[in-house]
Amino acid sequence: MPVITPVGATIPGVTHHLAEVNGTRLHYVAAGASGPPILLVHGWPETWWAFRALIPLLAADHRVFAVDLRGFGDSSHNGEDFSAATSAEDLHHLIAHLGAGPVHLVGQDISGGVVFRAAAEHPGDVLSLTAIETALSGYGFEMIADVNHGGSWHVGFLGAPGIPQLLLSGNERRLIADWAYPLMNGTEGAVTEADLDEFTRSYAGPDGWAGTSGLYQSIFTDGGATKALAEAHPLAVPVLTVDGVNVPFTVQTFRQVTAGEVTAVHIEGVGHFVAQEAPEALAAALVNFVGSH
Repeated sequence: MPVITPVGATIPGVTHHLAEVNGTRLHYVAAGASGPPILLVHGWPETWWAFRALIPLLAADHRVFAVDLRGFGDSSHNGEDFSAATSAEDLHHLIAHLGAGPVHLVGQDISGGVVFRAAAEHPGDVLSLTAIETALSGYGFEMIADVNHGGSWHVGFLGAPGIPQLLLSGNERRLIADWAYPLMNGTEGAVTEADLDEFTRSYAGPDGWAGTSGLYQSIFTDGGATKALAEAHPLAVPVLTVDGVNVPFTVQTFRQVTAGEVTAVHIEGVGHFVAQEAPEALAAALVNFVGSH
């Protein structure tokens, strides 16, 4: 795993890498010398940088990896397929590339469908699954787009083919810093102007909305595939659900797709960006859960 010079922001104790897997190039960071491996997968509007405060808390006793999904961050934005199914297959190949054995897989927000598919389709890759503030197509995610019943306009907007690329070019920081984070962040000071600059940097790059568009389109083009997968191959690994402001959305979803144990944690007093707003509480929950499995 050759080390590369980071293109954007970094933190002490991590190394940056590129992996050529599944027809794309994924950027990821690694930290920690030993211990159970944990793979962190970001949501929206995020990159691996969402875990900047969580990684050092885990790395003392774990090998920690955090990836930019295809079409996000400093991973490749080239190609036409940025669906949840393809991103899940990317994770399968990335886990093999890391050579750390099966991992404790952690996903949040829009990556919930990605990590669920990765665990359901490749159970040998995964020791446990942690889902943070997320849902699945066929199990309520569509409700988030229903503006007539409390949903948000941005879900349908970002999932409309070509619309994010057409209308958001040049307006990246206005959407991310002026709308998304003020709305969804419930912890003052958790996300700084420098953090917002780093998120904006990658979304403002060439084809910067490719990953976003692909994952949000997957909500509406799923066609029952996630539900069929869950019914045929319910999760057999231990599952941890972590909810913040949207409790009990995540736990209600994953109890429907898990054959075995589900441990539910509610971190009170935070908004949607749990890893950024409450890294200490999230780290404690993860360490306890991973340690028991």
